[in-house]
Amino acid sequence: MLFKRRKTETLGERLRVWLWPRRSFSRSLRYFSKRVLRLNATPHAVAAGVAAGVFASFFPLGFHFIIAVVVAWLFAGNLVAAAIGTALGNPLTFPILWGASYETGKLILHHHMPPHGPPADLGDLMHHLSFAQLWGPVLKPITIGALPLGLVFGLLFYGLTRWGMGVFREQRRKRLAAKAARNHASAPPHGSIGSTAR
Repeated sequence: MLFKRRKTETLGERLRVWLWPRRSFSRSLRYFSKRVLRLNATPHAVAAGVAAGVFASFFPLGFHFIIAVVVAWLFAGNLVAAAIGTALGNPLTFPILWGASYETGKLILHHHMPPHGPPADLGDLMHHLSFAQLWGPVLKPITIGALPLGLVFGLLFYGLTRWGMGVFREQRRKRLAAKAARNHASAPPHGSIGSTAR
């Protein structure tokens, strides 16, 4: 295979890169931004796709890509942009996103929440994947809290992405126009070869 690694990465190395990218976070952010801005789609489609990915990142059930694709399809968003938008949800941001969703869900459901909060044996329930027991005290408030937070941040990222695409495309148009003007100025005048020959 072309460009295959000489040395296969171990499971530990892949896990480390998943948690902490090889590039710095600022370089990774610039990389994802350029990937989004260079997509060949309308500004609305790209912005809606990114917003769908961001919206999906707040949900706890692990179906982020499926949620992002469905939401992007509903709003005529770009599916590649939706996949890139889900990068907001990663092992470093999940505790923040899910914690904020849980607290927001508790505020919305304050009359319907168990008085003692999450079960004391939460780790054991998660280890045995007891969905029925986790739903009421943990997953239900996170899911309900994710809806308004995902909507707010999705709209925010929609606006930022659409504005960014407008700026990026205008700058690219100006660069191309300037390059065309330079090429036109450096080209020999029309008919100069024939007049020289005579």
